[in-house]
Amino acid sequence: MDFLLTEEQKKLKELSRKIALEKILPKREYFDETEEFPWEVVKELASAGLFEVYIPQEYEGKGGGVTELSVVAEELSRVCGGIALSFAGTALGTYPILLFGNEKQKKKYLPLIAKGEKLAAFGLTEPNAGSDASSIQTQAKKVEGGYLLNGTKQWITNGGEAEVYTIVAVTDKNKGARGASAFIVEKGYEGFSFGKKEKKMGIRASATRELNFSDCFVPEENLLGKEGSGFIVAMRTFDKTRPGVAAQALGIAQGALDEALVYSRKREQFGQPISSFQDIQFKLADMATQVEAARALVYSVALLIDSGAEKVSKESSMAKIFASDVAVKVTSMAVQIFGGYGYLRNYPVEKMMRDAKITQIYEGTNEIQRGIIALNLIKEIVSKK
Repeated sequence: MDFLLTEEQKKLKELSRKIALEKILPKREYFDETEEFPWEVVKELASAGLFEVYIPQEYEGKGGGVTELSVVAEELSRVCGGIALSFAGTALGTYPILLFGNEKQKKKYLPLIAKGEKLAAFGLTEPNAGSDASSIQTQAKKVEGGYLLNGTKQWITNGGEAEVYTIVAVTDKNKGARGASAFIVEKGYEGFSFGKKEKKMGIRASATRELNFSDCFVPEENLLGKEGSGFIVAMRTFDKTRPGVAAQALGIAQGALDEALVYSRKREQFGQPISSFQDIQFKLADMATQVEAARALVYSVALLIDSGAEKVSKESSMAKIFASDVAVKVTSMAVQIFGGYGYLRNYPVEKMMRDAKITQIYEGTNEIQRGIIALNLIKEIVSKK
């Protein structure tokens, strides 16, 4: 799919790959085992300017978009999906500011995020409001000069490590989804604390924590957009960031294919490399075909979004579903090719299989994505009558 990329995007792809191999690969196993947050790698990503790629030039970014975000996410995830989330999770927390922030908010936060001095995170999901995002319970009560937040957010990527959080909370419980609003909340605000770091099946290098708000005062100037627009902020953010999740899944799948190809040439049975056996060849062919199909969809959607298209919910959901399903299938097939070795933790494909699963779940489960796609298809038919 390189023919779809500009020369600058191709250079970004090469740079991201170089950093992944030189800075992430040597530390991949360590961070997966220890579950530490990879701050030393984050500093390398920042030094290389990767956090700048999707931020406008007027806020000290490179002026790219979803395509550049996807390029970096794919190449970093090709080596480690967990470490790559420090980058991708920050993009998720930043996009509400990019899309709905006023000039003062953008000038305050975007340059710091672009430099990698501050990571970002997005807080929508709650203990009782996962797929049903419109049922959030975190309250934001209007008081003099701002709002008091009370409630809990759960499973937040970059939780506890990020400095900037975009949070969706209810400002008018009588209005349902139209009663939610979005806020920028900074780490260190009084009444804002974190739960324990979750122990996960995969993406172990990524920090996932609860966010707790107890009469947390948020200045009025930190309201994103208008009161009541929180649900719109969340949904439009996901429209832009789901291709980033798809790119993460794509990278994991490509990484598993890379490993399976190398292993199949080295591993011998019955006096010959297993790559000479038709069954292994067919597996590799199916894996490569699915990866290329996912890549075509991911980048076509990213380019569609960057072209200025407004209604992209259907396409964004398609990219997320297809790439994440491919990641789960391809990593499973890679483990099968490795045989018993594939089940061992000192071989990378078992980690890739663990990391792949979450891409079917977060930023909206694939079941929810299928609902979004179907509803959009039905609306298109109705509108044509």
